[in-house]
Amino acid sequence: MADGSEKNAVVSNKKVIFKDYVSGFPKESDMAVTVDENLKLKVAGDSQGILVKNLYLSCDPYMRLLMTNRSSEIFGTYTPGAPITGFGVGKVIDSRNPEFKEGDLVWGITGWEEYSLLTSSEGLFKIHHTDIPLSYYTGILGMPGLTAYGGFYEVCAPKKGEYVFVSAASGAVGQLVGQFAKLMGCYVVGSAGTQDKVELLKNKFGFDDAFNYKEEPDLNAALKRYFPEGIDIYFENVGGKMLDAVILNMRVHGRIAACGMISQYNRDQPEGVQNLMSIVYKRVRIEGFAVFDYYPQYSKFLDFILPYIREGKVKYVEDIVEGLENGPAALIGLFSGRNVGKQVVVIAPQ
Repeated sequence: MADGSEKNAVVSNKKVIFKDYVSGFPKESDMAVTVDENLKLKVAGDSQGILVKNLYLSCDPYMRLLMTNRSSEIFGTYTPGAPITGFGVGKVIDSRNPEFKEGDLVWGITGWEEYSLLTSSEGLFKIHHTDIPLSYYTGILGMPGLTAYGGFYEVCAPKKGEYVFVSAASGAVGQLVGQFAKLMGCYVVGSAGTQDKVELLKNKFGFDDAFNYKEEPDLNAALKRYFPEGIDIYFENVGGKMLDAVILNMRVHGRIAACGMISQYNRDQPEGVQNLMSIVYKRVRIEGFAVFDYYPQYSKFLDFILPYIREGKVKYVEDIVEGLENGPAALIGLFSGRNVGKQVVVIAPQ
């Protein structure tokens, strides 16, 4: 395997190919690992391309939405027969783009392959702080971190002492939202799908309390138990029955930041939400958002988060899988809750 120092080298390029559109739960067999034997480590002279060697790839729930032929307004869809794409960390091998040079470390959307030719630099960020693990740029210092930051501070507009509930709270985004809420002086409860994750929320991330939603026959009753005075802020990651129960338990002028709804991604027919009149009675604001909205704030976000990481005041848990060939199983595992923390695939660690 060449590292880019060999000009005009030809290498093999392992890829994860998307086979065809998916209905229901995705399977490993919906993807295939193939090898392209003849990749030149050079960008064609008449393009603005950037050739990167991928080091880390991110597994994220939104990727399931790209596996259908129903295009979303944000993401589009995967192309059958082509590599899947997602957020990743890479090293520039060759570049015809004046903003990026050989040797730069970057994060942004890339292909699930060992080497990717990026035809646009839109949404591609240079990595300047390398005292932090590079894999963190798939998580706390990348898309999930910026999602948590924008969604919590901007959409939720938190105030000290408020009651905050986070679903999928041990995931890449949820674990950060809970810690940000604690830094604000809020009371924070999270839900997760195993007892181990519940303990992680309470013992590592500092949540005031947490519960296993799978052990709660009545989510409305569970939320009343944990929030007897109601919920000011709900950071929404799951949708469905949980959202329906939360709406009943919101306080007057509560805020719901709709980040994702992972319980719905594998359903052909989304579950209905029944309790919407409570939004009227309690003047609740529900607002959806996308991480791209906050790209202009990325440098401000780094100034905010880096000191907390360096001082150990914000913790981050990763679930690491090695080898591109193990990527499909890692991605599929998100939808059964197999991962603990941010799911990362290591392709070629520095």
